[in-house]
Amino acid sequence: MKKSAFDIEAQQRNLTSKVVVGLERISEVFKTLLWDQAKATGLSPIQIQILVFVAYHKADLCKVSYLAKEFNVTKPTISDAVRVLLLKSLVKKKDAGGDSRSYIIGLTASGQQMVNSIEQFAAPIGHQVENLDPNQLASIYKSLSELIYQLNQSGVLSVQRTCFLCTFYEKQSGGHFCQFLDQKLAETEIRIDCPEYELKPS
Repeated sequence: MKKSAFDIEAQQRNLTSKVVVGLERISEVFKTLLWDQAKATGLSPIQIQILVFVAYHKADLCKVSYLAKEFNVTKPTISDAVRVLLLKSLVKKKDAGGDSRSYIIGLTASGQQMVNSIEQFAAPIGHQVENLDPNQLASIYKSLSELIYQLNQSGVLSVQRTCFLCTFYEKQSGGHFCQFLDQKLAETEIRIDCPEYELKPS
């Protein structure tokens, strides 16, 4: 039986386990910063995530069904969060067209002001990342983008908008190429969340 990554004795002899535990520590920092922001604003963490997502993504992604997949929660959980945001006049519903049960979530002026005040909640992590050596940073990003792709392919991450899954992406012998931009991409130009992303046909 394979030892758990959290088995301390086994962990010391296994680099994979150390990386897994390291990622878990970073995820805890992210959750703590998100909760701190939630307590300061009177919003829940998922409400904050919805507001920030809606602020920066195109309208057809800002629907309850998609947000549920994005944040790996149930549709009722998203619907409840959106209901509270509506009551607080931070978001508004827009007609999605064709289906009366479906609607697009948009920000109100108050919602945009709220986003302006909360969107930097992860800045303490960013400040530390900025201090890394540029070559080290590029190496970490390459590994992270590949890991995210692999987790998606194995079914652990349900939604991703990365180059590797996009219809415009092409793997070439000399590296990466984006047909939408009509240009080669360096490792650091591979996108984790691309606004032009279109899922590659299976």
